[in-house]
Amino acid sequence: MDAREMKIKAAAAALEFVEDGMRLGIGTGSTAEEFVRLLAEKVAGGFKVEGVPTSERTARLCLELGVPLKSLDELPELDLTIDGADEVDSALRLVKGGGGALLREKIVAWASTRMVVIADETKLVPTLGKFPLPIEVNPFGLGATRLAVEKAAGRLGLAGEIRLRQSGDGVFVTDGGHYILDASFGLIPDAEALSGALHAIPGVVEHGLFIDIADVAVIAGTAGVRVIEAKA
Repeated sequence: MDAREMKIKAAAAALEFVEDGMRLGIGTGSTAEEFVRLLAEKVAGGFKVEGVPTSERTARLCLELGVPLKSLDELPELDLTIDGADEVDSALRLVKGGGGALLREKIVAWASTRMVVIADETKLVPTLGKFPLPIEVNPFGLGATRLAVEKAAGRLGLAGEIRLRQSGDGVFVTDGGHYILDASFGLIPDAEALSGALHAIPGVVEHGLFIDIADVAVIAGTAGVRVIEAKA
């Protein structure tokens, strides 16, 4: 199986968690897009869902394929969110934000009764941090915020390049009008401590550490699909 085939397998397995009539958060990224394509096939066959997209990119794909959408204001409480991840550890802590939608992804996941993460086996790691941590920041005071992030990380024994994400010839701008700092800290032994330290910085809007949010991970690999459930 190549990488796309594994993503399709994970998406298909996650679709089993979706019930007719659900209010559904729909994630962003390549694996989530495979899920949208499979969901659209069921919708075309009469399956009923109301979806809340986590990005403008996901919204466009859903509308193109006929998946009915609502805003989170219209559906402030969701039954389930299906989304991908850049990294997943055994405790179902995640790194997300490689696609730039981490703020909306976290808001939607938080509004959901359950979150199912879909990924291929390359995303499953013993310790988070190999993938650079996306940190969404306000453009105002960017330099001061970057310095504060460096100092907060340093107090936790973390160091590494913190790069402002670019897109084309300019700075990448999120759907919410913010910038993203990609922090290459390396392995993060205490994700909870880093989460708290980053949230304490006024210029940080949100970060890509998703802790105690995911309930189930559906991981596809060359040997098949396995389901990992969060421990109570």
